[in-house]
Amino acid sequence: MAVKIRLRRMGQKKNPFYRIIVADSRSPRNGRFIEEIGTYDPNTDPSTFNVDEELAKKWLANGAQPTEVVGKIFKLAGIEK
Repeated sequence: MAVKIRLRRMGQKKNPFYRIIVADSRSPRNGRFIEEIGTYDPNTDPSTFNVDEELAKKWLANGAQPTEVVGKIFKLAGIEK
């Protein structure tokens, strides 16, 4: 099972915010997920994010692969593999 750390779109039409989740790579974008580890709001200036550092490091250590955007958020938060 390939596990990804990715964004789940929430919010209203034309006003999205995202939750950072850990999910199986085969599940749909807003489908089943394993665990929620943070949030990301691109509507604010500057964009705001909130990441549970311990959970993110745990999943990275277990082999979960972050998507490109989540990798950038982790880099801003100071989370490395």
